[in-house]
Amino acid sequence: MNTTGGMDGRATLSADTLRGIRRGIEKESLRALPSGALALTPHPAALGSALTHPHITTDYSESQLELITGVHAGVDACLAELTEIHQFTYRAMRELGDEMLWVSSMPCGLPTDETIPLGRYGSSNVGRAKSVYRMGLGHRYGRRMQTISGIHYNWSLPGVDSEGYFGLIRNFRRHAFLLLTLFGASPALCKTFVEGRQHELLPLGEGSMYMPHGTSLRMGRLGYQSDAQATLAVSYNSLEGYAASLHDALTRPYPAYEQVGIRNPGGDYNQLATTLLQIENEFYGTIRPKRVIYPGERPLHALRERGVEYVEVRLMDLDPFEPVGINAQTLRFLDVFLLHCLQTDSPPDTPLEIDELKHNQHLTAARGREPGLTLRRHGEEVALTAWGAEIVAQCVPIAQALDAAHGTDAYSRAVDDARHKLARPDELPSARVLQAITGEHNNAFVSFVRERSHLTQDHLLALPWSDTQQARFQAMAAASVEAQKKIEASDSLPFDIYLQRYTSAERLGKPRTQAA
Repeated sequence: MNTTGGMDGRATLSADTLRGIRRGIEKESLRALPSGALALTPHPAALGSALTHPHITTDYSESQLELITGVHAGVDACLAELTEIHQFTYRAMRELGDEMLWVSSMPCGLPTDETIPLGRYGSSNVGRAKSVYRMGLGHRYGRRMQTISGIHYNWSLPGVDSEGYFGLIRNFRRHAFLLLTLFGASPALCKTFVEGRQHELLPLGEGSMYMPHGTSLRMGRLGYQSDAQATLAVSYNSLEGYAASLHDALTRPYPAYEQVGIRNPGGDYNQLATTLLQIENEFYGTIRPKRVIYPGERPLHALRERGVEYVEVRLMDLDPFEPVGINAQTLRFLDVFLLHCLQTDSPPDTPLEIDELKHNQHLTAARGREPGLTLRRHGEEVALTAWGAEIVAQCVPIAQALDAAHGTDAYSRAVDDARHKLARPDELPSARVLQAITGEHNNAFVSFVRERSHLTQDHLLALPWSDTQQARFQAMAAASVEAQKKIEASDSLPFDIYLQRYTSAERLGKPRTQAA
């Protein structure tokens, strides 16, 4: 464990540095009807503008809420804000009818693909571009795939530079199987999700499909995967190498997408571009290097100009047993795990290792609780549980350092719980989900999630809520509507010119010249 800091881009793990961890959460959830079908209504107006609200927006679909916290120094404060955003959201939804938030990562009952509504963001150029991007995703991957929901954990540590964050990312990708095993909670799904698609799932009851030892179908072959992106062997060995890979994907025409075209014969937009990726966010990954961008700036330009500011962990499932989809103990384990990834030696990745990591991810997602399951490590087979136990053991001193910095034992307890559950796979969230589906819901995935969704809604609506909180959130919603109107009023460019400029290669920035 490195505690000297500085020379290799990693930070010194002093108590002050550990107290400097910052985190935030982005949590997606579908709006569903009491029957367990997708709600097809517009984004509730009482929630404000999905384009400009700082905490409540939509993800892919108009039916898919995304709730976003600010940046927090403490785990409990972060979850308290996420809970508060949920409380306001549920209250606004209750005023409109009987919709609820779907508490599983795998979607509720879905209509035909073209019926799933795309997110709408008003008439401004930036708002229209967001909708066209979603139209493009639908053409490229199908709309059903985009209705999968998850939790993203944004995380930073003071004193870490781009080199340090890329070392963290390489180790995170190597060890991500552990998080899928410990926290995956999507071993089953509604069969409407896979209608007309090739899959390896087994039938479970009348309308459900599953993998008996699955952990996270969301992160497996049925989730955010794409044949086109499979041609991208993105390396995380340096900011420049990563940026060059993305630059290529954002500027290289892709034949199948050229056939779709930018516009349809009627003149409506099909997608933003015919390149392998329309924009940076289309690149799927379990973790991303990130940097806050200026208005109108491309994310890749921001990274090239100012370096990595934080990482975005993207593989966490919604836990249907937790009111806001994740709990404090899980966040604390993530803090320890990310510090372990940062502080452990991180050799460069290779094409062979990148292939191994993809194999390990798919295997763990589909069969992670299977007794005796082995993964690939440096060309050899190693037991998942043995490799996972090694990593957890190495996390112990980091947890102790965090506990000392915060005057608690909560971090050590989080690591102890991970060790315990790794040895008892029947206690993992994915196992608990299947036990509830088979034991209490007659093998029906939708019935299970519908019940959990109602219980979650009742719990959050019963929590204390003040007039002051209500007024604050209503003011935020009103301010966001005004902000959207200002953006729409200030547009001066025709949309086609705006789009041409935004997607131009010049906007992606140039490689930094290496110092001699």
